[in-house]
Amino acid sequence: MNVILDYDVGNLDSVKRGFERVGIKSVISKDPIIIQAATALILPGVGAFNEAMKSLRQSGLIPYIFEHIKQNKPLLGICLGMQLLYEASEENGYTEGLGLLKGTIKPLNIRLKVPHMGWNQLIFQKPDHTLLKYIQEHDYVYFVHAYYAATNLDDVIAYADYETKIPAIVAKGPIYATQFHPEKSAAVGLKILQAFKEVIS
Repeated sequence: MNVILDYDVGNLDSVKRGFERVGIKSVISKDPIIIQAATALILPGVGAFNEAMKSLRQSGLIPYIFEHIKQNKPLLGICLGMQLLYEASEENGYTEGLGLLKGTIKPLNIRLKVPHMGWNQLIFQKPDHTLLKYIQEHDYVYFVHAYYAATNLDDVIAYADYETKIPAIVAKGPIYATQFHPEKSAAVGLKILQAFKEVIS
């Protein structure tokens, strides 16, 4: 069973529906017993980094996330859920993240409109990666964010060019994450979820 982590942040039903459209059966849960038995974990999130980390800490789920990764079982972070995987964020001051990926979440200090909201193209950094197998370079996905992961490109599978290189899909070991919303990215997003389904099946 795949578990969408419920820590009182994010539109969980929307994520669940997106997964169901590609045949990924999932449950929304904050029950440690269910989470420990999960095949894969999905970490969604919307809103501010510091508030999301506060909710995640209060949920008591962080040790189970670390144990899941230690067992080399897949985890998918989505949007703010991706950002929480990094070491820290500068949003509303400095807040430590989960530290599962190296880098810091920084504001988009650019001339273009912020938040970065709408459709943008994916530029492949690692074109042979399994998450990209059903899509093509320059396919469009849907972003809504004002902060991005400032990191080296080692873990970046694809990025979006929005005056700066925004890591859009990242992966390291059993950890996968998207800055955009695959469940809101029409056919392209569903194809990415289809590829993730093959990772976890």
